[in-house]
Amino acid sequence: LVLPADLGIWIEIEETGSTYAENALIKAHAYAAASGITTLADDSGLEVKALDGAPGLYSARYSPQPHASDADRRQLLVRNLLSQCARMPEGGWPARFVCCAALVTAGGDASVFEGLCPGSIICEERGSNGFGYDPVFYLPEYRLTMAELPSEVKDRISHRARAVLQLAEHLRDRSF
Repeated sequence: LVLPADLGIWIEIEETGSTYAENALIKAHAYAAASGITTLADDSGLEVKALDGAPGLYSARYSPQPHASDADRRQLLVRNLLSQCARMPEGGWPARFVCCAALVTAGGDASVFEGLCPGSIICEERGSNGFGYDPVFYLPEYRLTMAELPSEVKDRISHRARAVLQLAEHLRDRSF
């Protein structure tokens, strides 16, 4: 595996799709065209049921502040939930992380794989092993936030891991 930087590719790609899959495909097609090799790209986000799926596609750009930090976005998310619901329900607000991983060959063939990780949003930030919304994303079966999980567990159960596992199955079924 190589990164675009390893190949001297430095391109900015606008995520103009209306779905995670479309954004992942936009990026994968652009990098496949620039590199001439099979390319993997993803798009992911957090969907909160009480906010009708928000922040969704805009998870990384959820704050109106242009240079908002992950902590700023987490605080805004919890404030919005509390203003909409007055108080946190027992177990948190139902939510899920979503990842679409797109694989595009040098010849332009494309496949998309989706991974989901259900959980809930809690008010209290917990843990330091993660980024983004991980400190407020609670996994009831582990009784931990995503940021409290050991890396080896997170790498096995996350939305990205689940999408990549599907991709690996796809690759095992193909003949090259």
